Amino acid sequence: MSQGEAAGRGTAKPQDQGWAWMVLLAAVVLQGLTLGFPPCIGIFFTDLQHEFQASNSETSWFPSIMVAVLHGGGPLCSILVKRFGCRFVVMLGGLLSGLGMVSSSFCKSISQLYLTAGLITGLGSCFSFQAGVTVLGYYFVRWRTLANAVASTGVSLGFTLWPLVSQYLLDEMGWRNTFLIFGGILLNGCVCGAIMRPIQLASGSLPQSAKPEEEPGSRAEETQLSNGASPHHPTLQQHTKRTKCFQMLQKYLAFDIFCQNKGYQIYTIGVTWMMMGFALPHVYLVPYAIHNGVEERKAALLISVIGLINIFIRPFTGLLSGHRVFTGRRIYLFSLAVLLCGLSNFICVISAEFSVLILYCVILSIAMSGVGALTFQVLMDVVEMDRFSSALGLFTILESTTLLIGAPLTGFLVDITSDFHYVFYTSSFFLISAALFMGLSFCALEKKNKLREASKAHLDNPSRYQYSEMSTEPKAVSQSPPAVEYITSI
Repeated sequence: MSQGEAAGRGTAKPQDQGWAWMVLLAAVVLQGLTLGFPPCIGIFFTDLQHEFQASNSETSWFPSIMVAVLHGGGPLCSILVKRFGCRFVVMLGGLLSGLGMVSSSFCKSISQLYLTAGLITGLGSCFSFQAGVTVLGYYFVRWRTLANAVASTGVSLGFTLWPLVSQYLLDEMGWRNTFLIFGGILLNGCVCGAIMRPIQLASGSLPQSAKPEEEPGSRAEETQLSNGASPHHPTLQQHTKRTKCFQMLQKYLAFDIFCQNKGYQIYTIGVTWMMMGFALPHVYLVPYAIHNGVEERKAALLISVIGLINIFIRPFTGLLSGHRVFTGRRIYLFSLAVLLCGLSNFICVISAEFSVLILYCVILSIAMSGVGALTFQVLMDVVEMDRFSSALGLFTILESTTLLIGAPLTGFLVDITSDFHYVFYTSSFFLISAALFMGLSFCALEKKNKLREASKAHLDNPSRYQYSEMSTEPKAVSQSPPAVEYITSI
């Protein structure tokens, strides 16, 4: 009996068992190949500057483009997943990532790296990572939370291993041959995608997200047709195009939620502002250490220290934040973690000795673990789950914009002043101000909601607040896979 026949008779449950654990292993590797890869680019910063005679600002553009596209390509990835399925998109992403790095090894100018390593590799990493996370929702129901937590350890493993491999290959064969080897390594994303078999075909029914939905615009079109309008009439065709365009924006970029939900509005603005400074240490820490006399191998080790600590701290932070004590308070934990990130940067300003930089990496990694574990959990708290996917679209687009411009603008400042300390001053400014903005704003919003609750206590059905704790556990009544989502991780 085939798996599809067994599933159709209710005798086989492919979720949470069997091949699902192989898919989880592939997801761990995939996250190490995608999200774990960009931080190692800082190791090549000095060599690329010398090779192309480029400034700090010019050199920082290509890792910024890579990270921005990785985060901001979610809506396009979601459309491809709905059309072709997760397996195809993951394999396409692996192919693009490998092609981008192989092409980078032949670049003759820094601007060519913007296209190859920045755009192509970044887009491929986006496809592989986000489709790989989506497929876990199909393979896991009961153990979905655990599966996502285990898969996220791949990011920490990538943080730890990529810098060590990068520095070794750079010393042995130069940056061009290293990028060529990186292309071959990233092609393993295709292998991970091949493991992710489409479970919706085996179950005998399509997932809910793949079923055709009735669109509001279709009713308007039917009404006009019933009144005698021709389907080929220019006015009707233009109206249909506008309606479909609006529906796409409404589905993948939830501007209505942003305007109506104060909690989502505050959080999105805060995280977008935070991203101007969040990625700066990843780009400039290694060049800063080398500039101050730290040996190149030791400088590369700094990024590995951040990743190694993340392996242990991030799962613990995720479990801790899930405790009932923190119900409704996770935004304050998140703000505290962002604040700690900002304050830790002052350690680098005090001294650039290797021992001091190690201490900085330890504290920064602990704070980053909190940010990474809570970013999307807090988003689920402030937005209803049936609109989470569309709310995430606008969220990732806005944060990718500041990720794109943050490092180049700071590099321009360093070029003018010839002082790397401004990297950490700038990072601290954005992180601390974002933490205070989110923490104080949500505190004020919570007080406002309490006053509203007290004034409407006599009503049987009090109004739902804009910032409320939403349950993220799968319901027992319906265990169908979630709608296609595009998810990023920090």
